[in-house]
Amino acid sequence: MSTSTTRPWSGTLLRLAAMVLLAGCATREPAPPIDGAETRPPPALVQVPDAVPQIEPIRTGGPNKPYEALGETYTPLPPDAALSERGLASWYGRKFHGRRTASGEVYDMYAMSAAHRTLPLPSYVRVSNPANGRTVIVRVNDRGPFVKGRIIDLSYTAALKLGLLGGVAPVLIERITPDEIRRSAWQRSAPAAPAVQNGDEPPALTATPLPAPAAPATAVAGRGFWVQLGAFRERQGAEQLQSQAGESVEGLAPLLAIFNEQSLYRVQAGPFATRNQAQRSAERVREKLLLVPMVLERR
Repeated sequence: MSTSTTRPWSGTLLRLAAMVLLAGCATREPAPPIDGAETRPPPALVQVPDAVPQIEPIRTGGPNKPYEALGETYTPLPPDAALSERGLASWYGRKFHGRRTASGEVYDMYAMSAAHRTLPLPSYVRVSNPANGRTVIVRVNDRGPFVKGRIIDLSYTAALKLGLLGGVAPVLIERITPDEIRRSAWQRSAPAAPAVQNGDEPPALTATPLPAPAAPATAVAGRGFWVQLGAFRERQGAEQLQSQAGESVEGLAPLLAIFNEQSLYRVQAGPFATRNQAQRSAERVREKLLLVPMVLERR
């Protein structure tokens, strides 16, 4: 008798427990997105100009007051302090894209910006990659990184231009102080950028020139299938993409060439005997450089 009366209650309790469990799963917040690149980043990011240092007010409070992160206390540097550091650089992307930075600005992973633990906000920094000689200028408007050994967190575009999208790598950073900005001393190694006319693409990079490309600067286009990585109005932009692709995609450097056609400098790899071979190469370029290459046939 007792067993016959308890079974319906047991079944009811089990059903209620299942309903509660399902309700909990339905209302649970989704896991935060994994950081990294977006599936389709904007084209021609390698042409995004560096940040241009300018005098900006630096508040003593707000983002420039001492703060605590992960159990550590950090005290931001004085407004006019100089800084030179060697250490590891990382980059942050879509997980934080569109969110507020420590300075209150919205983070744009496609702008030339960065995060630093103690530099005054905002600050301007020259970042150099000793592995390939590339240098960029970024505007620091956020705090981080809070991983031991890392000294700066770069935006996606800054990391792209430095050739650091593959992961953490050693860099040298130098703050461009307000005094250097007033005296225009920060322009010591930056070549003059061409003026942008209506309808023109952005000017070529203003960073320190890259080492000479591994492939010939000029070539005669042979018959077959070619993979076009990009087209530029300025030759410097084409040379920089050629160099970056040669470094990033194994075995591609000997196939790369620049063709001057219809007032554009086109970076192409080839020739390939079949369209399938060209498409496989294009996939490797897409994975390593996050570009959208085109397969062309030359007859």
